[in-house]
Amino acid sequence: MNCIEIFKKLNYFDLNIKIKLDKEILVIQGPSGSGKTSIFDCISGITNPDKGEIILNDKIVYSSEKNINLPIKDRGVGYVFQNYGLFPHMTVKDNIMFGVKNNKNCQVDESHGEYVMEILKIDHLKNRYPKEISGGEKQRVALARALAIKPNIMIMDEPFSALDSKTKELVYKEFLEFKKVCDVSIILVTHDTYEAKLLGDRIINIKDGALM
Repeated sequence: MNCIEIFKKLNYFDLNIKIKLDKEILVIQGPSGSGKTSIFDCISGITNPDKGEIILNDKIVYSSEKNINLPIKDRGVGYVFQNYGLFPHMTVKDNIMFGVKNNKNCQVDESHGEYVMEILKIDHLKNRYPKEISGGEKQRVALARALAIKPNIMIMDEPFSALDSKTKELVYKEFLEFKKVCDVSIILVTHDTYEAKLLGDRIINIKDGALM
């Protein structure tokens, strides 16, 4: 179980939210500047709440009351961004294994990366470079990289928005198949109502730092 309870004073409003999340896909929707990025920054440890508690996979990673504040590398948060963030000079496999090899606290070996590539049907691409694969394939590589560290939680920020409509439909189908074998909690941000209803187990809305 994940429990995110955050209070933080921002420039134009107070962020005051409480979210409980199981092994599911939770969609958060809201206008730009509504507090979504601040929530993610607090979860990952980029910034700290003024007070609250963040529990990821039953582990307290932040607590103002108990004076707990784990560093980013120890929180086990996987990110998938809109622009994928792949390293152009690295092969697909090296991109996927980057987080594992550069985090001494990550208790995962290379075989898990191979397993993730197989699940996402990209194992045949492992020796290629990002410039040699399609947008849909890049999206799956970015997802595999986030999963390779066996994250406690995954944050997906508009991960499909850069894809054309035909590729989106294909990736949606693959993502729904992946969801059946996925054993991780996912927070997905999208402005696309169709996408939210298709992929999400739950949908919540945020406005001016408060859940609606």
